[in-house]
Amino acid sequence: MIDPSRVRPSQASDGTPFRLLVTGGGTGGHTYPALTTLRTVQQRLALRGVALDVLWAGSADGLEARVATAEGIRFTEVATGKIRRSKNPLKLVSPANVKDMSNVPRGVAQARRIVADFAPHVVLATGGYVAIPVGLAARMCRRPLVVHEQTVRIGLANRVLARAATRIAVSAESTLGLLPDNVRAAAVVTGNPVRAEVLSGTAEKAIESLSLHGFRRALPTVYVTGGAQGSVQINNTIQANLPWLLERANVVHQCGPANEATLREAAAALPGELAARYHVTGFMGAELPDVLALADIVVSRSGAGTIAELTALGKAAVFIPLASSAGNEQTHNAQHLQAAGAAVALVDDVSPAALQSALHGLLTDPERRAAVAGRARDQGRPDAAERLADVVLAAADRR
Repeated sequence: MIDPSRVRPSQASDGTPFRLLVTGGGTGGHTYPALTTLRTVQQRLALRGVALDVLWAGSADGLEARVATAEGIRFTEVATGKIRRSKNPLKLVSPANVKDMSNVPRGVAQARRIVADFAPHVVLATGGYVAIPVGLAARMCRRPLVVHEQTVRIGLANRVLARAATRIAVSAESTLGLLPDNVRAAAVVTGNPVRAEVLSGTAEKAIESLSLHGFRRALPTVYVTGGAQGSVQINNTIQANLPWLLERANVVHQCGPANEATLREAAAALPGELAARYHVTGFMGAELPDVLALADIVVSRSGAGTIAELTALGKAAVFIPLASSAGNEQTHNAQHLQAAGAAVALVDDVSPAALQSALHGLLTDPERRAAVAGRARDQGRPDAAERLADVVLAAADRR
């Protein structure tokens, strides 16, 4: 790894800020790794008294615009063209596709002006369609480009940008073999950056903040989540298993605001002792790190961010991939960990019986649970943000 204080002398000596152009977004999986990395770069530069000047280029209606605004980061809009993939070639020339694809050259022209005017020391692209015009503009303007891939498989945007990149940072060793031979030498495994606060939770704080005083600490605790909006599929499967599950575990269930009333009705019908071991909530906020610290097993989707957090923490998990995820990436993520013995993946059969079978061994066999958690930890990279910051600063050094 690079010396943490390493910064080009010209950037440190003349008082000029280090200029970082960030692009990527559309989803949290692309947005939050970029945010975590730029904050890490900022801390790294501060060690040398160098200021960081950040500009985020993205879609005006994307998550990245809201996150950048909330974080006080300058934001500029770039036109994006989303390609709706289909096995039917006639659908590729649909009016929506034609309209969106016409945005690509406009976006490249906008991005080229942005890159030329901002003159970044380095560009960090974390995927999503908006990254394509900005990444191509970086190549046109001869600015170093670092591309980061969060998933096991290479996303479409990053496949386009791989040949333009100075460095390609990937999250798993197995991803290296999926890169074209002529760009593999530029690749490095960094892992997927995880927010520092996720790694700093305390189990006892979860007990107090959520008033989980009916939990039996001798039993394992299961955390169930379908993401911020919840998952009807996961919620229904858990609900069908509630009595069986609560006889063997404590459960914290983040079900999504729209589903909370239904799950609370189900909880009210449970025997008192079981109901005391079931905490259902629509949304999980600042207490999430503490809940993750408390959890022995997690039942969730298998997006890249979730995978990064749970492996960094070393949590045994049962993954229920979102079947409609782009490129079926969630299934690949879950199966990758299952093949390593680091999780259980429910792909073809997501019935209540299948979930019960997947959970049974983890709940009743502490040694098996610990072994799966240990293998998950082996897959994790809690220092991914530091590693990616190394790559970003080194790419700027190569100019």
